[in-house]
Amino acid sequence: MGLADGRVVIVTGAGRGLGRSHALAFAAEGAKVVVNDLGVGLDGHPGPDSPAARVAAEIEALGGEAVAHGGDVATAEGAASLIDCAVSGFGRLDTLVNNAGFLRDRMLVNLDEDDWDAVVRVHLKGHFLPLKHAAAWWRAEAGAGRRTAARVVNTSSGAGLSGSVGQGNYSAAKAGILGLTLVSAAELGRYGVQVNAIAPAARTRMTERTFAEAMAAPEEGGFDAMAPENVSPLVVWLGSDASAGVTGRVFEAEGGRITVMEGWRPGPSADRGARLSPSEAGEAAAKLLATAQPPRPAYGAR
Repeated sequence: MGLADGRVVIVTGAGRGLGRSHALAFAAEGAKVVVNDLGVGLDGHPGPDSPAARVAAEIEALGGEAVAHGGDVATAEGAASLIDCAVSGFGRLDTLVNNAGFLRDRMLVNLDEDDWDAVVRVHLKGHFLPLKHAAAWWRAEAGAGRRTAARVVNTSSGAGLSGSVGQGNYSAAKAGILGLTLVSAAELGRYGVQVNAIAPAARTRMTERTFAEAMAAPEEGGFDAMAPENVSPLVVWLGSDASAGVTGRVFEAEGGRITVMEGWRPGPSADRGARLSPSEAGEAAAKLLATAQPPRPAYGAR
């Protein structure tokens, strides 16, 4: 039996890159997979064809079970139909992997409002809506007395953790996904739902231009540290029964390395017990900063 044997898993943005790797990895561990992909280009505009059916066919050729879904998960209709696709096709839903996204990189002074809205829409709204509709189904299952061991794996980024120069829209959306993860983990636990997030680093269409040199494939026989297949085992584990008790966590995953991120925690603090003047506040802040850990620099910062 595989780690995900019998589970019904949705993976959004599963036509290529990380999403495709996750879908294949879940299928290899016995899951029935709903492969979602709108089939858009790197910038979010419609492409000539949708790859979802190709990945579903690939899973079936390997002896697994899969169905393709081509809806837009950043719309209420598309997200609702995605959940219905799993339930009507396979009778249930156990795991949701939110992965869909694209880039429109610009420096802030050159970033158009449309580029901001498009990226925030597909990343942040495209996480919220499938999660909302999946949560409603799981709540109904719990209300009917049926055991739920549901899992959600959201996809953030190092850009969401530290920022990335030239990616203000993407960084803001990915940081928002972290907040959504924490809130949904707290709210949905009563229904048997665990929610976690990953911040992966891998060679995909979205990253190949930005990190071309660092992400070059190794010579034959070497370990390809930037292959998307390196990230998927953690996603499968988080999406399985084996991760029982793990929720509200964020993991960085790259190559063979997994890091548990500890997020915003209180650092040095001082309390005078009275209102401070601006100069006093500045003096207090300067003393605290002298003993605080420095922040991680944004990607691309000089």
